[in-house]
Amino acid sequence: MAACGILLGLVLGMGIIAPDISAQRGAPPPISDPAQALEDTLTAACRHDEAAFANHLTSGNAQAYGALTQEQRVALLKRFVLLEDPGKPLLSALDGHKVLRCEAAGVTSEMRFGATEVRENLAFIPVSVPEGADTQSVRFGFVRESGQWKLLSVGLLLLDIPALGRQWEESDLQARERSAIAALRKVRSALKSYQRAYGNLPETLEPLGPPAQDGASPEAAGLLDSALAKGLAGGYRLRYAIVPASGEENESERNKAAGFSLAGTPVVYGKDGRRSFFLDSGGRLRGADKNGAVATANDPTVEGEETQH
Repeated sequence: MAACGILLGLVLGMGIIAPDISAQRGAPPPISDPAQALEDTLTAACRHDEAAFANHLTSGNAQAYGALTQEQRVALLKRFVLLEDPGKPLLSALDGHKVLRCEAAGVTSEMRFGATEVRENLAFIPVSVPEGADTQSVRFGFVRESGQWKLLSVGLLLLDIPALGRQWEESDLQARERSAIAALRKVRSALKSYQRAYGNLPETLEPLGPPAQDGASPEAAGLLDSALAKGLAGGYRLRYAIVPASGEENESERNKAAGFSLAGTPVVYGKDGRRSFFLDSGGRLRGADKNGAVATANDPTVEGEETQH
Protein backbone atom coordinates (compact mmCIF):
# COMPACT_ATOMS: atom_id res chain seq x y z
CA MET A 1 0.00 0.00 0.00
CA ALA A 2 1.51 3.34 -1.01
CA ALA A 3 2.20 5.95 1.64
CA CYS A 4 -0.06 8.45 -0.05
CA GLY A 5 -2.90 6.08 0.82
CA ILE A 6 -3.12 7.67 4.27
CA LEU A 7 -4.38 10.81 2.56
CA LEU A 8 -6.06 9.46 -0.54
CA GLY A 9 -7.68 6.45 1.10
CA LEU A 10 -9.22 8.50 3.87
CA VAL A 11 -10.08 11.55 1.82
CA LEU A 12 -11.99 9.43 -0.70
CA GLY A 13 -14.10 8.06 2.12
CA MET A 14 -14.94 11.31 3.92
CA GLY A 15 -17.38 14.08 3.39
CA ILE A 16 -16.84 17.76 4.18
CA ILE A 17 -18.97 18.84 7.13
CA ALA A 18 -19.13 21.97 9.22
CA PRO A 19 -17.76 21.39 12.73
CA ASP A 20 -20.01 22.37 15.62
CA ILE A 21 -17.52 23.76 18.11
CA SER A 22 -19.81 26.28 19.80
CA ALA A 23 -21.18 23.73 22.26
CA GLN A 24 -17.67 22.89 23.39
CA ARG A 25 -16.48 26.37 24.27
CA GLY A 26 -15.91 27.44 27.86
CA ALA A 27 -13.44 26.33 30.49
CA PRO A 28 -12.68 22.68 29.78
CA PRO A 29 -11.26 20.34 32.41
CA PRO A 30 -7.59 19.31 32.22
CA ILE A 31 -6.94 17.24 29.12
CA SER A 32 -4.21 15.06 27.69
CA ASP A 33 -1.63 16.22 25.19
CA PRO A 34 -3.01 16.20 21.59
CA ALA A 35 0.14 14.42 20.40
CA GLN A 36 -0.52 11.70 22.96
CA ALA A 37 -4.08 11.40 21.66
CA LEU A 38 -2.76 10.98 18.11
CA GLU A 39 -0.20 8.42 19.28
CA ASP A 40 -2.92 6.42 21.01
CA THR A 41 -5.18 6.67 17.94
CA LEU A 42 -2.51 5.42 15.54
CA THR A 43 -1.37 2.75 18.00
CA ALA A 44 -4.92 1.40 18.13
CA ALA A 45 -5.06 1.47 14.32
CA CYS A 46 -1.74 -0.38 14.11
CA ARG A 47 -3.00 -3.13 16.40
CA HIS A 48 -6.40 -3.26 14.69
CA ASP A 49 -7.88 -2.54 18.12
CA GLU A 50 -11.34 -1.38 17.11
CA ALA A 51 -12.56 -0.57 20.63
CA ALA A 52 -9.51 1.53 21.50
CA PHE A 53 -9.69 3.35 18.17
CA ALA A 54 -13.36 4.19 18.74
CA ASN A 55 -12.44 5.79 22.09
CA HIS A 56 -10.51 8.47 20.20
CA LEU A 57 -13.39 9.43 17.90
CA THR A 58 -15.98 12.10 18.53
CA SER A 59 -19.19 10.72 20.04
CA GLY A 60 -21.09 10.85 16.75
CA ASN A 61 -18.30 9.22 14.79
CA ALA A 62 -17.74 6.57 17.48
CA GLN A 63 -21.38 5.55 17.28
CA ALA A 64 -21.26 5.43 13.48
CA TYR A 65 -17.98 3.48 13.56
CA GLY A 66 -19.60 0.83 15.73
CA ALA A 67 -22.42 0.53 13.21
CA LEU A 68 -20.03 -0.34 10.37
CA THR A 69 -19.45 -3.96 9.51
CA GLN A 70 -16.38 -5.56 11.08
CA GLU A 71 -14.74 -5.67 7.67
CA GLN A 72 -15.36 -1.95 7.16
CA ARG A 73 -14.03 -1.05 10.62
CA VAL A 74 -10.79 -2.93 9.96
CA ALA A 75 -10.52 -1.37 6.49
CA LEU A 76 -10.53 2.09 8.08
CA LEU A 77 -7.76 1.10 10.51
CA LYS A 78 -5.65 -0.18 7.61
CA ARG A 79 -5.92 3.19 5.89
CA PHE A 80 -4.50 4.96 8.92
CA VAL A 81 -1.30 2.92 9.15
CA LEU A 82 -0.86 1.79 5.52
CA LEU A 83 -0.60 -1.90 6.44
CA GLU A 84 -2.86 -4.87 5.76
CA ASP A 85 -2.14 -6.94 8.87
CA PRO A 86 -2.33 -6.13 12.60
CA GLY A 87 1.03 -4.77 13.67
CA LYS A 88 3.28 -4.00 16.61
CA PRO A 89 3.66 -0.28 17.41
CA LEU A 90 7.13 1.03 18.27
CA LEU A 91 7.57 4.55 19.64
CA SER A 92 10.74 6.62 19.40
CA ALA A 93 11.70 10.28 19.03
CA LEU A 94 13.36 12.41 16.36
CA ASP A 95 14.31 16.08 16.84
CA GLY A 96 12.14 16.23 19.93
CA HIS A 97 9.01 14.85 18.24
CA LYS A 98 7.34 11.47 18.38
CA VAL A 99 7.97 8.82 15.72
CA LEU A 100 5.55 5.91 15.56
CA ARG A 101 6.44 2.80 13.60
CA CYS A 102 4.01 0.00 12.91
CA GLU A 103 5.56 -3.37 12.03
CA ALA A 104 3.42 -6.11 10.49
CA ALA A 105 4.39 -9.18 8.46
CA GLY A 106 7.89 -7.86 7.80
CA VAL A 107 6.66 -4.46 6.58
CA THR A 108 7.11 -1.23 8.53
CA SER A 109 5.12 1.97 8.24
CA GLU A 110 6.67 5.07 9.83
CA MET A 111 4.83 8.22 10.91
CA ARG A 112 6.79 11.24 12.13
CA PHE A 113 4.92 13.79 14.20
CA GLY A 114 5.51 17.51 13.79
CA ALA A 115 4.90 20.38 16.21
CA THR A 116 1.41 20.54 17.70
CA GLU A 117 -0.61 23.69 17.07
CA VAL A 118 -3.41 24.37 19.56
CA ARG A 119 -6.21 26.86 18.90
CA GLU A 120 -8.63 26.94 21.83
CA ASN A 121 -10.65 23.71 21.43
CA LEU A 122 -8.83 22.59 18.30
CA ALA A 123 -5.40 21.04 17.83
CA PHE A 124 -3.51 20.22 14.64
CA ILE A 125 -0.55 17.88 14.27
CA PRO A 126 1.37 17.45 11.00
CA VAL A 127 2.55 13.92 10.27
CA SER A 128 5.10 12.99 7.62
CA VAL A 129 5.28 9.50 6.13
CA PRO A 130 8.64 8.75 4.46
CA GLU A 131 8.58 6.49 1.42
CA GLY A 132 12.00 6.02 -0.11
CA ALA A 133 13.29 9.40 -1.26
CA ASP A 134 9.80 10.93 -1.02
CA THR A 135 7.79 12.04 1.97
CA GLN A 136 4.03 12.37 2.11
CA SER A 137 2.51 14.77 4.64
CA VAL A 138 -0.92 15.00 6.20
CA ARG A 139 -2.28 17.04 9.10
CA PHE A 140 -4.48 15.45 11.76
CA GLY A 141 -7.01 17.62 13.55
CA PHE A 142 -8.42 17.04 17.04
CA VAL A 143 -11.30 18.68 18.89
CA ARG A 144 -11.80 18.86 22.64
CA GLU A 145 -14.85 16.83 23.64
CA SER A 146 -15.80 15.92 27.21
CA GLY A 147 -12.34 16.89 28.40
CA GLN A 148 -10.45 14.74 25.89
CA TRP A 149 -8.94 15.24 22.46
CA LYS A 150 -10.97 13.43 19.79
CA LEU A 151 -9.98 12.89 16.17
CA LEU A 152 -11.77 15.41 13.97
CA SER A 153 -10.03 15.66 10.61
CA VAL A 154 -7.45 14.16 8.29
CA GLY A 155 -5.88 16.59 5.89
CA LEU A 156 -8.33 19.32 4.92
CA LEU A 157 -11.41 17.14 5.36
CA LEU A 158 -13.34 16.45 8.52
CA LEU A 159 -13.76 12.83 9.52
CA ASP A 160 -17.39 11.96 8.78
CA ILE A 161 -17.82 8.26 9.54
CA PRO A 162 -21.61 8.24 8.94
CA ALA A 163 -20.93 9.44 5.39
CA LEU A 164 -18.08 6.94 5.12
CA GLY A 165 -20.42 4.13 6.15
CA ARG A 166 -22.98 5.15 3.54
CA GLN A 167 -20.27 5.32 0.89
CA TRP A 168 -18.98 1.86 1.79
CA GLU A 169 -22.50 0.43 1.70
CA GLU A 170 -22.92 1.84 -1.80
CA SER A 171 -19.49 0.54 -2.78
CA ASP A 172 -20.31 -2.94 -1.47
CA LEU A 173 -23.62 -2.93 -3.34
CA GLN A 174 -21.88 -2.00 -6.59
CA ALA A 175 -19.29 -4.72 -6.01
CA ARG A 176 -22.07 -7.30 -5.60
CA GLU A 177 -23.64 -6.10 -8.85
CA ARG A 178 -20.31 -6.49 -10.63
CA SER A 179 -19.95 -9.98 -9.18
CA ALA A 180 -23.42 -10.85 -10.45
CA ILE A 181 -22.45 -9.72 -13.95
CA ALA A 182 -19.29 -11.83 -13.78
CA ALA A 183 -21.36 -14.82 -12.66
CA LEU A 184 -23.76 -14.40 -15.58
CA ARG A 185 -20.80 -14.28 -17.96
CA LYS A 186 -19.37 -17.43 -16.41
CA VAL A 187 -22.65 -19.32 -16.69
CA ARG A 188 -23.03 -18.22 -20.32
CA SER A 189 -19.57 -19.57 -21.10
CA ALA A 190 -20.39 -22.85 -19.36
CA LEU A 191 -23.62 -23.24 -21.35
CA LYS A 192 -21.75 -22.63 -24.59
CA SER A 193 -19.16 -25.25 -23.64
CA TYR A 194 -21.87 -27.75 -22.70
CA GLN A 195 -23.69 -27.21 -25.99
CA ARG A 196 -20.52 -27.75 -27.99
CA ALA A 197 -19.58 -30.87 -26.05
CA TYR A 198 -22.97 -32.60 -25.94
CA GLY A 199 -24.85 -31.15 -28.90
CA ASN A 200 -27.65 -29.57 -26.90
CA LEU A 201 -28.37 -27.29 -23.97
CA PRO A 202 -29.25 -28.67 -20.52
CA GLU A 203 -32.81 -28.26 -19.31
CA THR A 204 -31.57 -26.58 -16.11
CA LEU A 205 -28.25 -25.31 -14.79
CA GLU A 206 -27.76 -28.31 -12.50
CA PRO A 207 -26.03 -30.53 -15.11
CA LEU A 208 -23.29 -27.89 -15.32
CA GLY A 209 -22.26 -28.61 -11.74
CA PRO A 210 -19.36 -30.60 -10.26
CA PRO A 211 -18.80 -34.04 -11.79
CA ALA A 212 -19.05 -37.37 -10.05
CA GLN A 213 -15.94 -39.37 -9.22
CA ASP A 214 -16.03 -41.16 -12.57
CA GLY A 215 -15.59 -37.90 -14.49
CA ALA A 216 -17.66 -35.38 -16.42
CA SER A 217 -20.90 -36.42 -18.06
CA PRO A 218 -24.01 -34.74 -19.52
CA GLU A 219 -25.58 -35.04 -16.05
CA ALA A 220 -22.59 -33.49 -14.23
CA ALA A 221 -20.35 -31.66 -16.68
CA GLY A 222 -18.07 -29.99 -14.13
CA LEU A 223 -18.35 -26.56 -15.73
CA LEU A 224 -19.65 -24.63 -12.70
CA ASP A 225 -19.39 -24.82 -8.93
CA SER A 226 -22.34 -26.15 -6.98
CA ALA A 227 -23.69 -22.71 -6.04
CA LEU A 228 -23.85 -21.42 -9.62
CA ALA A 229 -25.31 -24.73 -10.77
CA LYS A 230 -28.13 -24.09 -8.29
CA GLY A 231 -28.65 -20.60 -9.71
CA LEU A 232 -27.08 -18.74 -6.79
CA ALA A 233 -24.45 -16.05 -7.32
CA GLY A 234 -23.69 -14.31 -4.04
CA GLY A 235 -26.68 -12.10 -3.37
CA TYR A 236 -28.23 -12.76 -6.78
CA ARG A 237 -30.61 -15.46 -7.97
CA LEU A 238 -30.13 -16.65 -11.56
CA ARG A 239 -32.82 -17.74 -14.01
CA TYR A 240 -32.15 -19.71 -17.18
CA ALA A 241 -34.35 -20.35 -20.21
CA ILE A 242 -33.75 -22.05 -23.56
CA VAL A 243 -34.63 -20.08 -26.69
CA PRO A 244 -35.48 -22.65 -29.41
CA ALA A 245 -33.88 -22.22 -32.82
CA SER A 246 -36.11 -21.52 -35.80
CA GLY A 247 -35.76 -22.69 -39.39
CA GLU A 248 -33.94 -25.94 -38.64
CA GLU A 249 -35.79 -29.12 -39.70
CA ASN A 250 -33.32 -31.57 -38.16
CA GLU A 251 -33.72 -31.92 -34.38
CA SER A 252 -30.00 -32.36 -33.85
CA GLU A 253 -29.29 -29.14 -35.72
CA ARG A 254 -32.02 -27.32 -33.79
CA ASN A 255 -30.41 -28.39 -30.52
CA LYS A 256 -27.01 -27.19 -31.67
CA ALA A 257 -28.43 -23.85 -32.84
CA ALA A 258 -30.66 -23.17 -29.82
CA GLY A 259 -30.01 -20.04 -27.84
CA PHE A 260 -30.71 -19.15 -24.24
CA SER A 261 -31.22 -16.28 -21.85
CA LEU A 262 -29.98 -15.69 -18.33
CA ALA A 263 -31.44 -13.30 -15.78
CA GLY A 264 -30.09 -12.23 -12.42
CA THR A 265 -32.10 -10.51 -9.70
CA PRO A 266 -30.99 -9.42 -6.20
CA VAL A 267 -32.24 -11.74 -3.48
CA VAL A 268 -32.79 -8.77 -1.17
CA TYR A 269 -33.40 -5.66 -3.26
CA GLY A 270 -31.44 -2.65 -2.06
CA LYS A 271 -29.04 -4.75 0.01
CA ASP A 272 -27.67 -7.36 -2.39
CA GLY A 273 -28.09 -5.06 -5.37
CA ARG A 274 -30.44 -2.63 -7.05
CA ARG A 275 -30.10 -3.57 -10.71
CA SER A 276 -31.52 -6.68 -12.36
CA PHE A 277 -29.63 -8.10 -15.35
CA PHE A 278 -30.45 -9.98 -18.54
CA LEU A 279 -27.80 -11.74 -20.64
CA ASP A 280 -28.55 -13.44 -23.95
CA SER A 281 -26.58 -16.26 -25.54
CA GLY A 282 -24.87 -13.76 -27.83
CA GLY A 283 -23.37 -12.00 -24.82
CA ARG A 284 -25.52 -8.86 -24.86
CA LEU A 285 -26.01 -7.62 -21.30
CA ARG A 286 -29.03 -5.56 -20.38
CA GLY A 287 -30.20 -4.32 -17.04
CA ALA A 288 -31.89 -1.67 -14.98
CA ASP A 289 -33.19 -0.88 -11.52
CA LYS A 290 -36.36 -2.99 -11.60
CA ASN A 291 -37.15 -2.80 -7.88
CA GLY A 292 -36.25 -6.48 -7.66
CA ALA A 293 -38.22 -7.61 -10.74
CA VAL A 294 -36.68 -9.72 -13.51
CA ALA A 295 -34.87 -7.89 -16.31
CA THR A 296 -35.82 -8.62 -19.93
CA ALA A 297 -34.50 -8.20 -23.46
CA ASN A 298 -36.37 -4.90 -23.59
CA ASP A 299 -34.22 -3.29 -20.92
CA PRO A 300 -31.35 -0.98 -21.91
CA THR A 301 -27.87 -2.28 -22.58
CA VAL A 302 -25.70 -1.94 -19.50
CA GLU A 303 -23.14 0.78 -20.18
CA GLY A 304 -19.58 -0.47 -20.30
CA GLU A 305 -20.67 -4.09 -20.72
CA GLU A 306 -20.76 -4.56 -24.48
CA THR A 307 -21.26 -7.84 -26.28
CA GLN A 308 -18.58 -10.33 -25.28
CA HIS A 309 -18.05 -13.61 -27.16
